[in-house]
Amino acid sequence: MNWPRVGVGLLVRRGGELLLVRRYGAHGAETWSPPGGNLDFGEDPHDCAIREAREETAVEVTAPRFVGATNDVFETDGKHYVTLWFEAHYDTGAVRAQALDEVSEVGWFPEDALPAPLFAPFERFLAGKLLAT
Repeated sequence: MNWPRVGVGLLVRRGGELLLVRRYGAHGAETWSPPGGNLDFGEDPHDCAIREAREETAVEVTAPRFVGATNDVFETDGKHYVTLWFEAHYDTGAVRAQALDEVSEVGWFPEDALPAPLFAPFERFLAGKLLAT
């Protein structure tokens, strides 16, 4: 049996832009998403958000703020995630695709002109399909 896992996504903001990665080598390949990944055993979700942004895009952020959670079932992949969404402002770092086994591209996009296709959990987040708080 596959147990649900915890994913963490981080919306990195710079002015009116969001930092997005094109996913590669995992479920959702070729879709665009904020940096993110699996919560490691014993890891604080805030620390996970910072780590994933650093590992995937080489950017540094501080003080991520929790903004919601989505329930994400990938029937065809047999995966189920509860994704914790955070947001933070860009601090420093030359943005580049670092985790080349997970990310093929990275870039800043205006919030009102995001690329397609978007990763399904990110689409749910943007549509306001959040777990009740």
